[in-house]
Amino acid sequence: MQDRIPFVVSKTESFYDKLSEWIGDLFYDILPEAGFELRDEQIFMAFQLEKAFKEKKVMFAEAGVGTGKTIVYLLYAIMYARYTNRPAIIACADETLIEQLVKKEGDIAKLEKVLGLNIDVRLAKSRDQYLCLKKLDYVRHEDFNDDIAGIYEELPDFVHSDGSMQKFERYGDRRDYPSLSDDSWGKINWDMVQDCFSCEKRHRCGLTLNRDFYRHAKDLIICSHDFYMEHIWTKESRKREGQLPLLPEHSSVVFDEGHLLEYAAQKALSYRFTDSTLETLLTRLMENEVREKTLYTIEEALLDNDKFFSAISQHAVPSEGSEKQMITMHPSLIQYGTTLLNRLQAIEEELVFESELYVINEYDLKIVEEYLEQITYSLSLFLKEMNGITWFEEKGYERTLVIMPKMVEEVMKDEVFSQKKPFIFSSATLSNEKKFDYIANSLGIKEYLSFSVDSPFDYEEKMEVFLPRFNPTSMNDKLDYVISKIVQSEGRALILLNNQNELKSLKEKLSGNIPYPVYFEGDEEISTLVSKFQNEEHAILCTIHLWEGLDIPGRSLENVLIFSLPFPPNDPVFTAKRNGVSDPFAEVDLPYMLLRLRQGIGRLIRSESDRGSVHIMLHENIEPALLQKIKDVLPTEAIEV
Repeated sequence: MQDRIPFVVSKTESFYDKLSEWIGDLFYDILPEAGFELRDEQIFMAFQLEKAFKEKKVMFAEAGVGTGKTIVYLLYAIMYARYTNRPAIIACADETLIEQLVKKEGDIAKLEKVLGLNIDVRLAKSRDQYLCLKKLDYVRHEDFNDDIAGIYEELPDFVHSDGSMQKFERYGDRRDYPSLSDDSWGKINWDMVQDCFSCEKRHRCGLTLNRDFYRHAKDLIICSHDFYMEHIWTKESRKREGQLPLLPEHSSVVFDEGHLLEYAAQKALSYRFTDSTLETLLTRLMENEVREKTLYTIEEALLDNDKFFSAISQHAVPSEGSEKQMITMHPSLIQYGTTLLNRLQAIEEELVFESELYVINEYDLKIVEEYLEQITYSLSLFLKEMNGITWFEEKGYERTLVIMPKMVEEVMKDEVFSQKKPFIFSSATLSNEKKFDYIANSLGIKEYLSFSVDSPFDYEEKMEVFLPRFNPTSMNDKLDYVISKIVQSEGRALILLNNQNELKSLKEKLSGNIPYPVYFEGDEEISTLVSKFQNEEHAILCTIHLWEGLDIPGRSLENVLIFSLPFPPNDPVFTAKRNGVSDPFAEVDLPYMLLRLRQGIGRLIRSESDRGSVHIMLHENIEPALLQKIKDVLPTEAIEV
C-alpha cells in the first residue's frame, strides 16, 4: 500500500492526518506551481470532504461552477482506494458523461501529469453499451447493410475461433462505432432478451471481456448512476446464480451530479414487460418439437398478449413532455391481463414436462423460463394494483408496460446507505434555499454531512442572461429567435431541450438553414458528438440529456439557449410524487425545475476566460411569482426581452 501513496505514513501516525497535510501541500504549493489557480472555495471543500471519508458518512458537497470540485473528490477517492486496497466508484449522471472524466484534457489526466501518478481508472458501462454477437449475426443475415457488414468484418480474429483464446483484446464498446445512429445501434447491442449466462459466445463476448477488465481496477471505476443502481438491485440474485456482482467490492462512492440519483434508482427498481419480448420468446419455443398441447397454449398466449396490450393502448392517456402514459385500470383491461397471466402460468407448467423430454434447446429453455418468471411476476403486481407506479410506453411498433413496485427511499435506505462507507454527492445544485432536505428525504437518507460554496466566477462580468417571452402557441417565433441568436454568436451554441418533440421541431427548422455544423443528440454516439462540438469552434449541439456534466471551456461554447423551462413531465412517476405532498408545485415541480435550470446555465462559464450569453425562453403570460423565483437563482441580473 505504502508505495502507492505519495506520502509517508508511519505506524504511529494517522493516515487521515497525513492525508490532510498532503492535501494542504497540494493546494497551497504543488498545484499553483503547476499552473492551477488557487481557490478558497476548493480548499474549503477539500477539508470538508476529509471528515466524510474519515467518519465514513454521507456528504452533500454542493460547490458552484468553477470550484474545481472534481479535482477534490478525485484526490480523496484515489488516496482512500489505495489506503483500503479497494477501488473507488465514481458514478456519473448517465452513460453520456462517463467518458468526460477520462478524456485527454480531463481532470484525471491533469492529476497524473502534475503529481507523477499512474492512476488506474477503468470504465464500467451498462450492458446496452456493448455489441451482442448473436444479434449481429441475425441482423447481418436479415437486414444487410454496409455499416453492419463493416462491424462484422472488423471483429477480432479470436471471436470466430473455436479454440481456446491465447490472446484477446477488448472490443464492442458503443464508442467504437461513433458514426452509427442510436437506432442502428439498438439493432445490434445487448438487450434484455439476451441471456449472457448461458450463451455459447459468452467467453468471446466484448461485454464479458470489458467487464473482466474493469473489475480489476485498483484506483477508480467510473460508471453511470443507472449501472451502480443495477449493481445494487442485482448483486444478491447474481450471487445466487453463481455470477459475480456487476461491481467489485469498493471503498467509497462519489455520485457526480448526485441530484439525479433518485431517477436512476427508480429506473433500476422497475419491471418492464414488452409485447415483442414475449412474442419473441414464445415464437422461439414454437420452433422446437414441443407437444401439441404446449403449442396450442403458446398460440393462445400470443393472441392473449396482443389483446392485453391493445387494451392497455386503449386505456392509456399520453403525458405531456414524456413517453410515460398513464393507465386507467378498466375492468376489461384487468380481465385481459388475468387471462394472459393464467395462460403464461400454464406454459410454465408445460415447460416442466417439455424439459424432461429434452426436445427444447437448453439455451432457449433457460431464457424462456427466466423471462416468463419475470413477466408473470410483473403481471401479478400490475393486477394487484399494488401501492406503486405503473405506466405504458409506445415506441413505433413496440409496446411496454412498466411497473415500479414502490418509491425508492425505503430501498435506498436499506440497500445503499446502510453501508458504512463514504458516499459523496457532488453537484452545483443539491440544495433548495441552502437546505438539503429535498434530496435527503427522496433517497431515504436520515443522517448526513453537508456544505455549500458558491462559484468563484464573476458572473456579472462574464455572463449576460436574457429572458425572452413567447406566445406558447407560436413555435415559429421561438425557432426564429433561436436562429437569430445562433447567427449572432456565429454558432458556438448549446441548445438544451426537454423532450423529443422539441428536438424534432428544432431539427426540422435548423437542418439546411444554418451555415454552421449542427449536431443532434441521437444521430451519432454522444461522446463523438460532444468531441465534434468542442473541436469545431462554430458548431451547434442540440441535446435533451446534457443539462449536467458537459464541460466545454473556451470559444466553442459562448451561447446557451434553454428552449423552455425544464419542469418535470406530467407522467406517472411525477404524478405519484405530487400525490405524496401537500403542495405539489412548491414541493415537486418548482424545486426540480430550478435545480435543472441552474445546471443548464452552468454549462456556459467553465473557466476564468469564458464569456457568453444564456437565453431562457419563457411563456409571455408567466406568473410574476414564478418569474421572481427564476430571477432569484440566476447568477447575474437578467435582461427581459
